[in-house]
Amino acid sequence: MEGSGYTEATIALYERLKLDHERVGICLQAYLKRTAADLQRILPLRPCVRLVKGAYDEPLRLAYRSRTAVDGNYQALAVSLAEAARDGQARLALGTHDSDLIERITLMAGAAGVPRAVLEVHMLYGIRRDELIRFAAAGHPAYSLVAYGESWYAWYMRRLAERPANVVFALRQLLP
Repeated sequence: MEGSGYTEATIALYERLKLDHERVGICLQAYLKRTAADLQRILPLRPCVRLVKGAYDEPLRLAYRSRTAVDGNYQALAVSLAEAARDGQARLALGTHDSDLIERITLMAGAAGVPRAVLEVHMLYGIRRDELIRFAAAGHPAYSLVAYGESWYAWYMRRLAERPANVVFALRQLLP
């Protein structure tokens, strides 16, 4: 999922593809204010969702700007999706490197009877590998995301360029 200018077209394409391709998935960004409505829109499709915080610089009218607000929305969306996944109505991948957030979601979802095996954890290849291994050992399906195709480098650079905090985060992962 790219910036908000692509969101509606991406969701509409997903709706069309999902009719003929059960295993196709979509990425939703928790920092966009529209995402809760988008999730309700696609839930009848039994979606496969990779939930991310969001990496692009969006205006306040479209996106939550504070970390607290983004994390709160992420958590609410994740627990809602986890409950649907528990009932076989969705597939959820937590696309974040925020271990504390994953732990909070695991606790809340667990209280709703959602097993860890339903809460997939996805992290970018090479970033927080130790945490990914820890989550796998704790019972979460855990995967490394690898960007590929001819535009992988441009995608990764856009993610870094849109939010300077992403650059700092990536550089911290390179240090011991």
